[in-house]
Amino acid sequence: MIRGIGGINISMRNSVHSLQGSMTSLAEMGKYPSMSLAERMANVTGTAVTSESVAAYSKTNTAENDVDLDELSEELRGIFKALRKCLELRKKYMKYSLQCPGDNPKDHDDWLVYPPHVTKSSYDPVTGVFVQADEEEKYKVHEFVFEECTIPGNDASKFYTVSSDGTFGVFAADSGTSGLSVDKKVLYKYPSAKEYYQDQDFILTAISDGPMKSFAFRRLRYLESKFQMYVLLNEYQEMADSKRVPHRDFYNVRKVDTHVHHSSCMNQKHLLRFIKAKLKKRPDEVVIFRDGQHLTLQKVFESLNLTAYDLSIDTLDMHAHKDSFHRFDKFNLKYNPVGESRLREIFMKTDNFIKGRYLAELTKEVFTDLESSKYQMAEYRVSIYGRKKDEWDKLAGWVVDNKLFSENVRWLVQVPRLYNVYKSQNILQNFQQLLENIYEPLFEVTKDPSTHPKLHIFLQRVIGFDSVDDESKPERRTYKKYPTPKNWDIALNPPYSYYLYYMYSNLCSLNGWRRERGFNTFLLRPHAGEAGDTDHLTSAFLTSHSINHGILLRKVPAVQYLYYLDQIGIAMSPLSNNALFLNYERNPFFTFFQRGLNVSLSTDDPLQFHFTKEPLIEEFSVATQIWKLSSTDQSEIARNSVLQSGWEMQFKKHWLGESCHLPGPAGNAIHKTNVPNIRLAYRYQTIMEERYMIYSSNHQRIASNEMIESPTMADPVNIPLPEPKTHEEGRSLHNFPQEYVQPIDVPDSSRSGPPADAYPSASSYGASVSTQSTNRRTSVQMGTSATKDVSPYMAPEPLLSMSSDLIEFPRVSGSTHGSAVNSPNGGPQLYSSSLKRNNKMTELMLDSSPTLPAIPVGSFASRMVPQNAKDYINADDIGADVDDNF
Repeated sequence: MIRGIGGINISMRNSVHSLQGSMTSLAEMGKYPSMSLAERMANVTGTAVTSESVAAYSKTNTAENDVDLDELSEELRGIFKALRKCLELRKKYMKYSLQCPGDNPKDHDDWLVYPPHVTKSSYDPVTGVFVQADEEEKYKVHEFVFEECTIPGNDASKFYTVSSDGTFGVFAADSGTSGLSVDKKVLYKYPSAKEYYQDQDFILTAISDGPMKSFAFRRLRYLESKFQMYVLLNEYQEMADSKRVPHRDFYNVRKVDTHVHHSSCMNQKHLLRFIKAKLKKRPDEVVIFRDGQHLTLQKVFESLNLTAYDLSIDTLDMHAHKDSFHRFDKFNLKYNPVGESRLREIFMKTDNFIKGRYLAELTKEVFTDLESSKYQMAEYRVSIYGRKKDEWDKLAGWVVDNKLFSENVRWLVQVPRLYNVYKSQNILQNFQQLLENIYEPLFEVTKDPSTHPKLHIFLQRVIGFDSVDDESKPERRTYKKYPTPKNWDIALNPPYSYYLYYMYSNLCSLNGWRRERGFNTFLLRPHAGEAGDTDHLTSAFLTSHSINHGILLRKVPAVQYLYYLDQIGIAMSPLSNNALFLNYERNPFFTFFQRGLNVSLSTDDPLQFHFTKEPLIEEFSVATQIWKLSSTDQSEIARNSVLQSGWEMQFKKHWLGESCHLPGPAGNAIHKTNVPNIRLAYRYQTIMEERYMIYSSNHQRIASNEMIESPTMADPVNIPLPEPKTHEEGRSLHNFPQEYVQPIDVPDSSRSGPPADAYPSASSYGASVSTQSTNRRTSVQMGTSATKDVSPYMAPEPLLSMSSDLIEFPRVSGSTHGSAVNSPNGGPQLYSSSLKRNNKMTELMLDSSPTLPAIPVGSFASRMVPQNAKDYINADDIGADVDDNF
């Protein structure tokens, strides 16, 4: 490359000689690989960067490429080893709790949603128009009818009980007995409390290491700078791509409010208008029993010396002003209208004298606003406190009896960390009672849904669990070794990590049983990183599917880097943080977004922080003004929110495209998401580079001694290739070219030689495994181009969905591996025998994966998606240089 650059003539010579020098330089540069190893793995071969794929790549390529195995320092090896261990620990915990993609039965195509989903319109990418559904069907309202719901029967083959460690366990029932014998083992395993704290201690030790913190900080700064460079090169191309998409813009892409509390889901004006209407139209309705007497709404306001005319936004005083900053106690008082707890009980509680009727009517009005906007969804959090076991039946009865069902709404259950309050009031005697009040009704309805039919129906719309409270409260280490929940009978509140472990361990048992019965499973999505200790983030890293807030990640670069590597969802609420803990201009949301963390915008509490009836749009609006977000940025954040959400997969496919479960551009449908493919290609390529860097060092040292046989070279002419789905001539489903082309401005003579040898690839998504893989090669003749088939669905799944025990690499001896022979095209070519197939799963490691679409290289990156096919550089052009330069 230095010779090529030096060959460029920059003097005042003849222009012809100058042009020849430039062409020679480009040709010389074209002989060298312009992409990193990870880019080649992620984009050329479609290989997922996991420990298995890196092992295969290292073993098949180290010997012939003569890589220096000692170039990594011991310090870097230690850092990479610690990062790998942290990621494997999280992977273990996610597999135990069935929070991985594809684990939830409701993500299957045959899952029935009641009331059923109505498709109001659909986009036809062939004709480029939206096809409206039948008008009668479009406006048909699917009313919820309790009698139409199917209630399954009892599962007599299993029973549940509290294990000695305080967690509910599920056991197989013997014939003639349902008791627990000594030799019985739990059917659904979960990590012990000791194992959990040991794993957490390992992560805390790793992230506090000086070299680890420096390394993570530098990588995150690099990712941020790399995104800024990408925007400089591709901003105009992204704008052009978005303009070519018909109908779709930021306002009509689906967006989900992934973190919003139901009791404050309305804005202040909405609540004020509702209170005034009830006070004028129903003043004589008995609404509360207080101080030994029944009070009407009129008498309640007379006791407050207020009339309907006196009420205003200022009188309600529910907005979080300056006095709430770092004062979570004052913020909680903002839930009381006019500062009166009795008004909160009347209008904002589900369990009160009027059985939550006012809140149900308010909720239906909010549902109507969401449905009228069509493109906004919300995941509302309702509370289960754990004081009594009948809380679940009351909450489910409130939802079912008031028919609070909407396509735009799903529910999460938040559990406040208030054991110390209940203990001081003698409601509970120990922490075990709290756990039993929360989880025993769930195990009962899982075993026999007929015992709690309304609860069974309600749980079908429940996504998961949230843990809420003031994280800034100090946590004193009372015990050297934490006792079991039954023995935690002191007045002090358990620490955050203790709460989270027992929520997680019970979910492991519950999810295992529910999945086996065909019921939907639950996710753990707690508040973490809003304030307090950083170990909250490490506890959530191990146990939780995604988190809310996460602003403290800015102080712990190593944990932030781990959240990036595993793409853990973070629902951030900058306006909420601005009022409580962190000024808006210091909020790390935009920094996280630039670095590639999986972030979304959410409202938290519209009643306290927002002013309009579209609080999510208000949140996007402020963020766009402060951080100058582009339309592509807004659409990407909206797409992230849908993927983070707990909606059924059939809804996500309808909103984002049929392949939305795939990562990168393969999972993108720009006519639905308004996100250009080049943006997602950049995101995917970048994270593959980071993962490859972490995992590659694990296998390089053994690669030279433990060789496996690389795939056999096949004749590309005799391989039957499937026809791609095309919607216009020369284009694939994802707007990629299907023609093999030469790089522009590069002489044909500089691109001789066959493409590189293929790398093994493995890909899995949930329980479905694709076992079809073919070795595709195209011979590149000098000065000619061959037609290539393109499969836009070959992008591998994220690290979390890969299973480390699927594939076993056989060891073979011999020194003939990697011997080069001359190909028919004159370039060096590698030939070897096929991989041994130990079982059906090894078919994943067949010869090669289909080639991914054309990608830009070097100075051509700014022309990522040109209109003319001649402006593309095909992936095989890059692969052709591997044999010569490595």
